[in-house]
Amino acid sequence: MMKFERILLVVLDGVGAGELPDADLYGDTGSNTLSHTAEAVGGLYLPTMGALGLGNITSIQGVPPTDTPKASWGKMREASPGKDTITGHWEMAGVVLPRPFPTYPQGFPQEVLSAFEEAIGTKTLGNVAASGTVILQELGNEHCRTGFPIVYTSADSVFQIAMHERILPIDRQYEICAIAREILRGTHEVGRVICRPFIGEQGHFKRTEARRDFPVTPPPTVLTALMESGRHVHAIGKIFEIFQGQGVSSWAHTTNNKAHISALMEAVQHSQGSLLFANLEDFDMLYGHRNDPQGMAQALEYWDSQLPPILEALRPTDLLLLTADHGNDPTTPSTDHSREYPFLLAYSPCIAQGICLGERETYADISQTLRANFSLPNGAFGREFLSEL
Repeated sequence: MMKFERILLVVLDGVGAGELPDADLYGDTGSNTLSHTAEAVGGLYLPTMGALGLGNITSIQGVPPTDTPKASWGKMREASPGKDTITGHWEMAGVVLPRPFPTYPQGFPQEVLSAFEEAIGTKTLGNVAASGTVILQELGNEHCRTGFPIVYTSADSVFQIAMHERILPIDRQYEICAIAREILRGTHEVGRVICRPFIGEQGHFKRTEARRDFPVTPPPTVLTALMESGRHVHAIGKIFEIFQGQGVSSWAHTTNNKAHISALMEAVQHSQGSLLFANLEDFDMLYGHRNDPQGMAQALEYWDSQLPPILEALRPTDLLLLTADHGNDPTTPSTDHSREYPFLLAYSPCIAQGICLGERETYADISQTLRANFSLPNGAFGREFLSEL
C-alpha cells in the first residue's frame, strides 16, 4: 500500500454534488449545488477540476466526464444527521454524531435569551431565524440607536450575533460571543456561536471579515491523534475555529478565498506538516447563503484557475484530497445549507491515472485514510481508501 509524507485536505465549503437519499427529511429534495450552478450560468469552465474527474461524479454543464481522470473520484454520504459545517468537518476527522445539534426555527427560548441578556448587561434585538443580510437592513438602524446586539439564527445550529464595529469594539463583540458560548451548553448546545460584525449606514450595512466562530469543543479526532504521534497539523482558514484548536499545530488565519488559496500555496511550497487542512468558505458564505449562482460560478472558476500551480508545486510524496462539507444550492428558494453528497477527488503526482472510489458510506473514510497513511490506530468509523489508489 502506497503511503504519502503529506496529505492536503481542502474543503470547498458548500459545494455539494447532488441530494443525499434522505434529503427530503431536510427539505432539500432535488438540490445539486454544482449542477444547478452550472445550469444557471449556461455552463461552468473548470478545466483543471474537470481533468481531475469532477464531471464523472455528477452532471455539470461545461464539465464533461473523462475516461482518463488524473485523480481518483467518488462522493461521500454524511452518516451524521444534519447539514452544517461543524458536523461535516468533524465527520471527516472521524466523529460521527448520533444526533444533530439543536436548531431554533422559531427563535431561542426565553430562558436562553434572558440568561444571555443578564450576562452581557443589555437587551437584545431580533431572536428570529433570518438571512444575515436581510436582518441588518431590518434591525441595523435600531441596533445603532440602542447598542443592543442583534441575535438571530438559521436552519443550522447557530446562535449568531450581529454588532456594528462603530457601536461595539470588536474585542467587546468577541467577549459577548464567548459569553454566549458558555451559556449555550447542555440541551441548548448549538454547533456554533458566530460573531457577525458589520459596518456602514442604513441601507448600506455590510458584514466585515472580522467574523469569528465559537464552536463546541470536539471529542478526540484524527487531528489530535496525529499531534499525539508527533506529527504537525497545519490549518488554513476557519479549520482552527471548527476544531477549537484541538489537534492544530499551526494556523494561517485567513478570511477569504483569495487569502486561503495564497496560504495553501505557501504551505504546499514550504510546510513540513503531515496534514495541511484548509477550508475555502466563500462559496458557502458569500454565494450559497445569498442565492447567487453567478457569484458561485465565478468563485468556482477562480478556484479552478488557481489550482494548476498548486498541483505543480505538489511533491511526489503528496496526496491532495478535494471535497466539500455539505451543499448550499444557490438556485433553491432556501438560503440555507442543503443535504448533499460532497464530491471526492484524490490526486498525487506519483499516480498516473485515477480510479472510481464509488459512493463512500461516511465522510469518516477520510479520517481512516489518514490513519492508515500515518500508521495510526483505526478509528471507530469509516473505511480507508488508501489501498484503492
